[in-house]
Amino acid sequence: MQSQKPEKIDFNAEYPCPCRRRGRLIPITLTDAFGCDRCQQIFVVENDPYILEQLSTTYPYKRAWRWVSNSWHVVHPRWGERYLPIALGIIFVLVIIWLPLALKLANGSTIIAWAMVAVLLAILPALMVWLTYRR
Repeated sequence: MQSQKPEKIDFNAEYPCPCRRRGRLIPITLTDAFGCDRCQQIFVVENDPYILEQLSTTYPYKRAWRWVSNSWHVVHPRWGERYLPIALGIIFVLVIIWLPLALKLANGSTIIAWAMVAVLLAILPALMVWLTYRR
């Protein structure tokens, strides 16, 4: 049975590209980085010698992989890096569940107040996402 333990990335070893199956990673001289000979992506090994991260990406989260026995395994982002799904979940709960319930329970004079509270609470996660992804 093969080991499922991640291995330290060796700059003298040859690895397949984690993005494409046919590409090969080639070490970039004088750096802690690899380049793919097919897709032209650059991958770096930063603080953790077991994790390879994609340097230039259009994804909102960094894509990262671990080398386990003879293949790459995706490293999923930590809980703190998932602002967008959390913000969308909060907005979903506010708009779909809380607002109709509040409007149903409120009498005529407090409907506007409840609607304003719901809008303000929906703006807060949107502000969090904007602050996170602005450059």
